[in-house]
Amino acid sequence: MKAAFVAFVAGVVFAIGLGLAGMTQPSKVLAFLDFTGAWDPSLAFVMIGAIGVHTFFARRALVANAPVFASKFTLPEKRDVDAALVGGSVLFGVGWGLGGYCPGPALTSLAAFAPTTLVFAASMAAGVFAFEAFTRARSRS
Repeated sequence: MKAAFVAFVAGVVFAIGLGLAGMTQPSKVLAFLDFTGAWDPSLAFVMIGAIGVHTFFARRALVANAPVFASKFTLPEKRDVDAALVGGSVLFGVGWGLGGYCPGPALTSLAAFAPTTLVFAASMAAGVFAFEAFTRARSRS
């Protein structure tokens, strides 16, 4: 129960941060991606801040014996770069560039019930389900 509460609070803080930083506004994100036009570099500061916070906690985790709410750390075991990783990265980038959303801000923006946000989130969910179905079908054969 404690871990769920901490996760909820972290999610709320993350959502508030996304809103304050303007990452829930596709126009601001698209302006950040427009290097040849009216480029808005302000989201770079958001990313630098996020990388700094992550680095601080990742370094602390490396020297800790165990996480606070679990018996052990679980880290990704797969480290190779394959077609699925590259393809997924390309799809993520294309979706971010076309829609102006990445998954976190898109989910945060659902509270506004904007039609474009609803379409983006529904498309994202459909992509997740299609990937899961494809992965299950591929593992059976």
